Amino acid sequence: MMFWFDHGVSGWGWFAMSASMILFWVLIITVAVLLFRTLSQTPEHTHSPNVPSPEQVLAERFARGEIDEEEYRRRRATLHASGPPTKP
Repeated sequence: MMFWFDHGVSGWGWFAMSASMILFWVLIITVAVLLFRTLSQTPEHTHSPNVPSPEQVLAERFARGEIDEEEYRRRRATLHASGPPTKP
């Protein structure tokens, strides 16, 4: 009846099995939490659509007929006269 008693595992064997089982579950839970956090996170680098330049917007308004040629030329001259915006 030695087969049913302790299976030949000493106290250190039981400790090693218990510790490895705890480490196994800690690893599984850690991977699950990291995977959940990664999948639920919003992307940091969002690509915004190309923003048209002020001159392109002006040309589009002229093409749609919202402004006449005189106003288009006046506003385009104003855009070119002011130059690129500067940061303080």
